[in-house]
Amino acid sequence: MMAGARDAARDDLAAAARTVHAVLPPTPQYRWPLLEAQVAPRPDDGTELWLKHENHTPVGAFKIRGGLVYFERLLASGVRPVGVVSATRGNHGQSIGFAARRHGLAALVVVPRGNSREKNAAMRALGVELVEHGDDFQAAREHAQALAAQRGWHMVPSFHPDLVAGVASYALELFDAQPRLDAVYVPIGLGSGACGLIAARDALGLATEVIGVVSTGAPAYALSLAQGAPVSHAVTTVLADGMACRTPEPQALAILAQGLARVVQVSDDEVAGAMRRLYECTHQVAEGAGAAALAAALQEAPRLAGRRTALVLSGGNVDRQVYAQVLADRQDAPFTS
Repeated sequence: MMAGARDAARDDLAAAARTVHAVLPPTPQYRWPLLEAQVAPRPDDGTELWLKHENHTPVGAFKIRGGLVYFERLLASGVRPVGVVSATRGNHGQSIGFAARRHGLAALVVVPRGNSREKNAAMRALGVELVEHGDDFQAAREHAQALAAQRGWHMVPSFHPDLVAGVASYALELFDAQPRLDAVYVPIGLGSGACGLIAARDALGLATEVIGVVSTGAPAYALSLAQGAPVSHAVTTVLADGMACRTPEPQALAILAQGLARVVQVSDDEVAGAMRRLYECTHQVAEGAGAAALAAALQEAPRLAGRRTALVLSGGNVDRQVYAQVLADRQDAPFTS
């Protein structure tokens, strides 16, 4: 990135961060010794493992940041819709509900059938009108677009430059606190979190590797990056619903193709194991997508030796029944919500 473009990008991200920080403080990043020992058995080998706690936001996930910036910039442009519509598996919908309520706007969110009960309840508590439709996120998004057109309401996309600028504020916080990171592992759902991390890294002129993490039960982004073109794939993950993407977002795919060092795929069993490790070592609750970065780091533990690595704990919104199954380590029972 040329110096002028980098300065402009840094200014844009700094402005977005000011919008976010007017509402919520920076989330912490900690080294947890017991967790670090999972990837560095020798405490004197120079290995550092940092955990970025996006489960500490008012909606329990990083997505709130994007909604705050998107709505601020939408209204600043002179557009004030009667209401807004979007689609989600839960965390994006909470972001939309939180930001819409701040600005006095009605919000309708479409979720797929069988969505997390507790995420649904959280959205309703924010004043969201919730509609269940379809068997996956893609079907829910298509129905949301139809409802937006029918009502004449504003359709809030699940991926947009202003959403990316907002969520990039967590990356600015992380790099400000730890500017010499060798690598960061970040889960990929539709891609805003990973793209925000790449945007902040590039704007700051850092050499940190960004490693994307996808579910083996939702490999669309991994397949698309390997083939150099968007590839849709059926979603089978039950536990990592925040990564349950069937069809990649082309704009996100282009950014990820340029900015990721590599992609790691993790299974639901590996994610469950990482959720247990996080609870045992830090007493933090992580949803499936929130634990995916640790699952990938454990898979690649030899690569972390002697390096300074961060993991994005992107959210902690997991249903109680599902979390109880995970903590019980029931190998004979499928994860259900």
